Amino acid sequence: MSKRKKLQPLDRERSRLKKAAKRRRVWSNTKIGIGTLFAAFFAILFLMPIVLTITNSFMSSSEISSNYGMVFATTSSGGKVYIAEKVNLKFIPDMVSFSQYITVLFKSPEYLLKFWNSVILVGPIVIFQLTVATLASYGFARYRGRIREIIFFLYIILMLMPYQVTLVPNYLVSDWLNILDTRWAIWLPGIFSPFAVFLLTKFMRRIPVSVIEAAQIDGAGEWQIFSRVCFPLCKGAIASAAILVFIDYWNMVEQPLILLSDSEMHPLSVFLSKINSGEIGLAFAVATIYMIPGLLVFLYGEEYLVDGITYQGGIKG
Repeated sequence: MSKRKKLQPLDRERSRLKKAAKRRRVWSNTKIGIGTLFAAFFAILFLMPIVLTITNSFMSSSEISSNYGMVFATTSSGGKVYIAEKVNLKFIPDMVSFSQYITVLFKSPEYLLKFWNSVILVGPIVIFQLTVATLASYGFARYRGRIREIIFFLYIILMLMPYQVTLVPNYLVSDWLNILDTRWAIWLPGIFSPFAVFLLTKFMRRIPVSVIEAAQIDGAGEWQIFSRVCFPLCKGAIASAAILVFIDYWNMVEQPLILLSDSEMHPLSVFLSKINSGEIGLAFAVATIYMIPGLLVFLYGEEYLVDGITYQGGIKG
């Protein structure tokens, strides 16, 4: 009997602990479920404009005009029309039509010309900005000093300034260098942009000094330390910077409008910012084509982007 009396409190305590553990698991699963629902809701909310653009690009011109024509309608004097009715947002077209893509890809080569203008403007900026940034960030990371810290501080100040603040100085300098209305007016400010320098410098400064000292003991020079030690460790950060720089300049509008007076040299992003009432359907198709490079770059480099942002420098085990 004494053994049974001793076991009863132990059984009750075990039962209580099991119930408490079960309640904690239920509450934890409930929180995970609620968080998943919130994440799914906001994911769907943010993806709706992209899905709407892609699906509406397969609508006919008449269907698009009947759904959204009132949004872009203007009066005879050029003013906007008051919208008394609700806009009909449709995600599924009544009949799939490829007429918009046929017009964009075959009947109107100007859109493809503007697309390649975007590639020509953005490609050199990404390549040479990363080249300049890797070399400059190595110098900032390896050698400390008052003058270098002041220069790096000025880089940070320039990065914090919005482009609209530096647009007038860029215009005046481009005019002084006689590169206004040429692609160099876009390339040069982009190549020497401080963003990638700041990002890579902060990353390189996290590389352990012991790694560099070991390379020096083995007889490595500065170029060998940069090319064989720092550069391989910074591949994730370089890929992250490349993705962010590409997306930033792929969507630029102000720079071409101010620095390039010739509309033939404007990128496709400028066209998307000037939607006329008769080109709504074409705008959907052009926007879909214009999204493809950015989506491919992000999807392909998502792992590098996350790795470059979260990795703290050093050697992975």
